[in-house]
Amino acid sequence: MAQYPSQSPPPLRHPVPTHPAYIPEPPSTPGSPQGYQRFSSSPSPNLGPQPHLQHGYPSQQPQHVPAYITTPFQHSHPPHGHIQQQQQHQQGPYQPQPTVAHAHQPDFAAWGIDGATAQLGMQLGHSAVTAGQDYVQRNFGTVFPAATQVKHHFNVSNSYVMRKLRVLLFPWTHKPWARKIRRSEHGQSEWQTPREDINCPDLYIPVMAIVTYIILTALHSGINNKFFRPQILGESASRATLVVLLDFAFVKLGCYFLNINDSSQVVDVFAYGGYKFVGVIVTITAGFLGLKGPLWMMVFVYAFLANAFFLLRSLRSMVLPDPSISIATNPNPTTTATVNPAQRRRRITFLFLEAVCQIVYMGALVRI
Repeated sequence: MAQYPSQSPPPLRHPVPTHPAYIPEPPSTPGSPQGYQRFSSSPSPNLGPQPHLQHGYPSQQPQHVPAYITTPFQHSHPPHGHIQQQQQHQQGPYQPQPTVAHAHQPDFAAWGIDGATAQLGMQLGHSAVTAGQDYVQRNFGTVFPAATQVKHHFNVSNSYVMRKLRVLLFPWTHKPWARKIRRSEHGQSEWQTPREDINCPDLYIPVMAIVTYIILTALHSGINNKFFRPQILGESASRATLVVLLDFAFVKLGCYFLNINDSSQVVDVFAYGGYKFVGVIVTITAGFLGLKGPLWMMVFVYAFLANAFFLLRSLRSMVLPDPSISIATNPNPTTTATVNPAQRRRRITFLFLEAVCQIVYMGALVRI
């Protein structure tokens, strides 16, 4: 029997764990507002490079590879390493980013709408809005005044206010009463501003007169009753507003039935209706000065006559306009420039009725 030399089996070798040479980092995420670092897994303690020998071979311990660390400033820096190179190769040459000015434009393609179709729809919408504004201005422009007309009636000066108050209190010494026109920058004819023409109605004096009337009413109530009621302010304002609206409605109805059309008469009527408060303030002030009985009545009658005469002379330019001025300023002069004798008589009667109604309005205002 053959004898074989006894040999020991070869030593067993444990498999060595292998790890990839590079683990790509995940995309950067916004950092925490507190500024601390966040780990995807808790970092392992640093064990140090201490190789262990096992069966004569150095054993390879698995090293901890951190996933990613986010900081408050990481989102503002591009990733490092070959990730940048790979992105550059994929994106090709550098392409500038769109500016912020185009960011507000909607992306119609994302909604399934063609760009040309969207532009056509926007143009149609703009045309519809413009047509609606023209329709409103053409049909309701005489009812609702434009902002430019209101601004025109507030263009006053200190000298104009003093001269206008003198005309309101002593109208029989004033001449002439015709309003003046001028050429605008676009070559159109328009009325001059109150600063330039003393006969042009304004809104500054009526507004200030109404406010003064409310204050005087409250002062009168506090002096006579020895006790001020805050409700008197609202009552006075309501009374003044009601009188102005009734006067405006009467004049507008008369202009409607007499076929008097003027695009600027709305603000003018409000201005003429507010001038009566100047005479009311004079009458109330006379009561504060101690005038009673016949003397106070004489002051009231004088204020009424002055206001009535002022309206007769001022409203004449609107009710019975000068044909030459009407043709120059009115875009449709056939309705106001041509007035037959019958229409003229009716319009003069309307002026006298408006003047007589002032005694009713002023009588209701002075009863405080």
